[in-house]
Amino acid sequence: MPFDAASQPLSQPRWRNLHADEGDRWLSLTLEGRPLIQVRLVPADTLEVHVESLCPERPQQALWAACYWLLSREPARQRLAWHLPQAQADALASGLLLPTEQPGVYLCERTLFWQLPQPWLGAAINDVYPQQMQMSNGKRHPRRAPKPRGEVYRRFDARLGSWVSLRTLEIDHDLERFNRWQNNPRVEKFWQEGGSLAQHREYLAKLEADPHTLTLIGCFDDEPFAYFEAYWAKEDRIAPFYPADDYDRGVHMLVGEESHRGPHKVASWLSALVHYLFLDDPRTQRVVAEPRADNGKMIGYMQDQCFHCEKEFDFPHKRAALMILGRERFFDRCKLV
Repeated sequence: MPFDAASQPLSQPRWRNLHADEGDRWLSLTLEGRPLIQVRLVPADTLEVHVESLCPERPQQALWAACYWLLSREPARQRLAWHLPQAQADALASGLLLPTEQPGVYLCERTLFWQLPQPWLGAAINDVYPQQMQMSNGKRHPRRAPKPRGEVYRRFDARLGSWVSLRTLEIDHDLERFNRWQNNPRVEKFWQEGGSLAQHREYLAKLEADPHTLTLIGCFDDEPFAYFEAYWAKEDRIAPFYPADDYDRGVHMLVGEESHRGPHKVASWLSALVHYLFLDDPRTQRVVAEPRADNGKMIGYMQDQCFHCEKEFDFPHKRAALMILGRERFFDRCKLV
């Protein structure tokens, strides 16, 4: 759903009791019934935000919430100019705010804001895993971090008025659902992975044991609707077809529930999936994909999310389109709200 002054207040990930009173020139946020921040707004080329009150127990959280609210209200807004009575060390250290030459004035840049890992990743471990190069199957690549378990990403998408989240696939819990999706004729046309429960259990168990692939279930409002495979490109079959960097990630995508098809849903889950992969390791500079070259609809959806088609190439089993989205392009042009 689009933002407008009359729309309902947003809830942010894991902040289900965040509420706002707002007008054209002011904003007041409360969290769990307690005042969080109150600001005066001065419209200008860069919106000026003057802090009138700030919760002393959680100033970083208060500033983050206000930045989120104001940037989400205007997806084209690139920055905010904050007027603060004193510097906020945590906000400066994290990149939430940047100093300027004008004393007491700090910038919040949209490009930096969406790269902050919290609260989107929740309790997931997001420290950078140390690098050690190793060889596997004749390929030299970094040792990969242990794979996470459970929910890894959650965000409220105001365009849909829904929560979009990602969790890891659990074979015993998700096998029947995965089997049903893969045997859907529409899905099988492109994935070519139809089969029995036993075959799909073996397929998923192999991926679970593979350190280069992470299997994910996509959910809207906690209802599973899609299956994704996120892989490290350096160790993948795609590596010989382009100069893969050590931390490039790739994706395979499958929407299994017919009720969650359509361009508006793709815009939500595809941006969430790419956002997660860029946040998961800040060294990741590109996300790639290799849909079938004749899957024009999916290629078009990806281009709408700023992927570009580098070339077409031949796998043994298909003619593929190499789709690439760079980190800088994503965060400069992302349509996250």
